[in-house]
Amino acid sequence: MKMKQKFYAVRVGYAPGIYYTWDDCKAQVDGYPGAKFKSFVTEDEALDWLHGKDVASAGKKPAAKPVTDPVQLKPPYAFVDGSYNPKTKISGFGGFLVLPDGREMPLSGSTEDQDLISMRNVAGEILGAQAAMDLAVDLGLRRLTIYYDYEGIRAWAVGDWQANKPYTIKYAEHVASLADKIDLEFVKVAAHTGIPGNEKADYMAKAAVGL
Repeated sequence: MKMKQKFYAVRVGYAPGIYYTWDDCKAQVDGYPGAKFKSFVTEDEALDWLHGKDVASAGKKPAAKPVTDPVQLKPPYAFVDGSYNPKTKISGFGGFLVLPDGREMPLSGSTEDQDLISMRNVAGEILGAQAAMDLAVDLGLRRLTIYYDYEGIRAWAVGDWQANKPYTIKYAEHVASLADKIDLEFVKVAAHTGIPGNEKADYMAKAAVGL
């Protein structure tokens, strides 16, 4: 009898992301303090849980409503999201930055860097956040609100999560290096809940990796 495919989501571990075998998942959580991970029957459910959506049981509603209303957004701000294509093994990001005058600047890119793609979609999340920060600095902005759906974007930046992988360390250091150039605010939104900015960033991130 053929076993059904399982998808393992690691929310807190050495390299958060989606894994396709128990051995790969175990390698990310075994011995990691406070590790959080779950298995799912579909990849979409695994991704939803990874991004903070409550999918513990079929038909269960998210515990909280989205924390942002598009009407309340005040420029400058950016929405970012990451994605991973398991067939091509490419991580990427998508999103956009809205300037104080309302103009919208697209954010998109991908990488095949082995150190990064080991983090799968999380690599894209990190690259997207950095791209938004760097563009804002290049444009001379003194403040920026970044809307994201993966908690590590804020947690690594402010030190709530210990950065212990090469690129999470680089990410934390990069954010610190911008402290005297721009004031950053991080706002988490619930993924796949109809927030236009988040949905658009998700679409752009998938397009960046060919999904």
